[in-house]
Amino acid sequence: MATQLDPVSLAADLLYTIKTEGDADWLQRQLATLERPRLERALSTRTRKLSFWLNCYNAYGHVLLEDDDRSLLEGTAIDRWTFFARDRIPIGGVRLSLYDLEHGLLRRSKHRWGFGYLPRPFPSSFERQFRLPECDPRIHFALSRGGESGPPIAVYSPEDVDEDLDIAAEWFLEENVGYEPESNVATVPRLFRRYRGDFGGKRGIVDFLREHNAVPPDVTPTLQYEALDRAPEFDVDLEFDDLRP
Repeated sequence: MATQLDPVSLAADLLYTIKTEGDADWLQRQLATLERPRLERALSTRTRKLSFWLNCYNAYGHVLLEDDDRSLLEGTAIDRWTFFARDRIPIGGVRLSLYDLEHGLLRRSKHRWGFGYLPRPFPSSFERQFRLPECDPRIHFALSRGGESGPPIAVYSPEDVDEDLDIAAEWFLEENVGYEPESNVATVPRLFRRYRGDFGGKRGIVDFLREHNAVPPDVTPTLQYEALDRAPEFDVDLEFDDLRP
C-alpha cells in the first residue's frame, strides 16, 4: 500500500481498493481530512491534478452507486440529476459533488450545459485553487458513469496519465465512431456535440478524430451525431439535450 502521506497515492489506493473490494473507509477518512496546504503541495503539476481527480471521480462514483443501490440512476431525470449534483464527497475539508469533480475541477470550471463554451458560474475558492490549468477533452473517455458502455476503469498515475488517456480515447473512438469513406461522413457520439467547445469546435473534433486514428489523417469528414438513444447509460445531461439551442 502506498504511503498515506501523499494525497495522490491516497486517491489511487482508494480506487484500487474499491476495484478489489477491499475496505476503503480509512482511505476516505484520510482524503476527507486533508489540510489544504498539504493538498496544494501534492497537486503541484497538471499531471498530478489530472490523475488525482480522475481517480477520485471514479472511486467515489462507485461508492455512491453502492450507497444508493442505483436507485437514483434508475429513477426520474431529477433523481439522476440529484445523484451527480449532491455534495456527498468529502475531500480536503470540503464536500463536493460528482459534477464538481467533473465540470469544476477536471473541465476547469465549465458549465455542464453550453456545449463546452460557457463558464461554470461562481466557482468556489477550493475549485479555483485545485482545478486543472486547462480542460483536457480526453477526460470524457476516462470517467465511469455506471453504464455498461463506460470505459474500463484504470488507476491513473502522474507518470502515465497522458499515455493512459490516449489509450482510453482510442478505445472509445474505436468502439463508438464510424467512418464511411464513400460519403466522407464520420458518425460520432453526441458527447462530441454536448462538449464540442472542449474539443475546440468542429475543426477541433476532426483534428481529435485524426490524431486518435478514428478517421484517416488526410480527410476532413462531415460530422453526423448518433441518435439520442445510442448514448451511454446514466449520462444525466442527455435527459436535457434536446432542450438546448
